[in-house]
Amino acid sequence: MSEQLDAPIVIIGSGFAAYQLIKAIRRSDQTVTIQVFTADNGDDYNKPDLSHVMSKQQLASDLVRASGMEIARELNFELHANSYVDSIDPEQHKIKVVGKAYPYAKLVVATGSKAFVPPMSGKAIDRIVTLNSLQEYQAAEQELALAKRVLVIGGGLIGTELSMDLATAGKQVITVDPCDQLMANLLPEYIATQLRKQMQQLGVQFAMSNKVSSINSSEDCRALQVELANGESLIVDTVISAAGLLANTQLAQQAGLAVNRGIVVDNQLQTSVTDVYALGDCAEIGGKVSAYLQPALVCANALAKTLLGHETAVVLPAMLVKVKTPHYPIQLAGQAVHQVNRWQLDIDADGMSVQAFDSRDDLQGFVVAEQHMNKAFGLLKRLGKAAV
Repeated sequence: MSEQLDAPIVIIGSGFAAYQLIKAIRRSDQTVTIQVFTADNGDDYNKPDLSHVMSKQQLASDLVRASGMEIARELNFELHANSYVDSIDPEQHKIKVVGKAYPYAKLVVATGSKAFVPPMSGKAIDRIVTLNSLQEYQAAEQELALAKRVLVIGGGLIGTELSMDLATAGKQVITVDPCDQLMANLLPEYIATQLRKQMQQLGVQFAMSNKVSSINSSEDCRALQVELANGESLIVDTVISAAGLLANTQLAQQAGLAVNRGIVVDNQLQTSVTDVYALGDCAEIGGKVSAYLQPALVCANALAKTLLGHETAVVLPAMLVKVKTPHYPIQLAGQAVHQVNRWQLDIDADGMSVQAFDSRDDLQGFVVAEQHMNKAFGLLKRLGKAAV
């Protein structure tokens, strides 16, 4: 028991959520011992910047704001870089890393998410590129720099941002998605149509209501031959999967923590096991997994207080999402697609706004594009009031 009392706060993972948590802890307590175990170098970088590295002609190294060692010194924590956690033992309050046990007083699982690669056949599926981390981009950056023809699997938020960025960088881009419109879960049809038109002007080609069925090497083995579900055959240099994210829950599942789409937590971010918490892309709060930065920041601030002995419930306000499509900028909040009773569309020469209302005629979501983005904060306030 005394070992637990003297044990540190242990965090598994070194992404945005983990480092925001440490910053929040350090604002209140500069001395509590914190250990971070991460499978990579622990470098601090802004993950959303990966969506526009090609058009900015950046290297992966350009995105690093501070090395793992630098941020560990700055925030006074013990960094175990390139250290894979083998298991969590909730009963003993320990984690195991390469056979060695490390005790914890409180454990935070911040293992993030991985890119989803849809099922497909072919002998070259191992050549599919994912760009969900600095390391993944670093491994692919030379191939991407040389590629002229790029196929992007996914027309959701990340796939759309990547497709526009690659086209802006001068690549020939084909975007494939099983839905019949871009960002089908986030954008009303009319705005999605305008976004598609802007991307087509940049040269992006679309294979909507379609899927990749197989990927094989071309005859010269340099390019890739991609077969689509509709029978169309394409020759490209690179295939990127940006078809969504899957929470990294395997470690939690093996430890007996409740897992659904993510690691299930209560409103204080505690898992089904005492003294074990989950934060960021891997956590499921109220049945939802959110991969946006703002919820991670709000959760980190609340969890810091809880870990320091002041139990604090997470209250997520209405939050604005900025879609990084600079040729057709969009901001959105709430739910403007599903379970909408009516839409209100406002279009003029400056852009457009769509407001979505529920059965009580309360605002439940909105999307603003181009110059109409100056309406976003006013609508966000209305949305926040409607949610109360």
